Amino acid sequence: MFVSMRYSLFLLAFAFLISCNEEKRDYTNVVIILADDLGFGDLACYGSEINETPHLDKMASEGVKFTSYYATQAVCSASRAALLTGSYPNRIGIHNALMPNAKIGLNTSETTIAEMLKGKGYSTAIFGKWHLGDHIDFLPLNHGFDE
Repeated sequence: MFVSMRYSLFLLAFAFLISCNEEKRDYTNVVIILADDLGFGDLACYGSEINETPHLDKMASEGVKFTSYYATQAVCSASRAALLTGSYPNRIGIHNALMPNAKIGLNTSETTIAEMLKGKGYSTAIFGKWHLGDHIDFLPLNHGFDE
């Protein structure tokens, strides 16, 4: 079933936000893994008979495993921007892979899923590739990530 990315991200964020218990601060963990060039069948939990991925398989069996995803663009920066904001990357001005010293990046006026979750009391972190601008205004700590 095809659902627009913006709508899917909204539903995902909404499901996690309403699942938390405000009184106990008993939150559901949210882990999003975005891997460049990872094929649908490259993980064992999605049917690979070649690759062993026991830790990811365990996460998939204990949590929510999505079976449909449509990238808005085939390049890393643009698809990351779309995943984090729920917006088409062209609308927010990210069309390509951003290299070091790029003059543009993820604008601080864009609301990210990290900011939404942080507003509900979550601690947030991002590890690995960012590629959404390396100027101080564009860095993850200015987009809702604690670390």
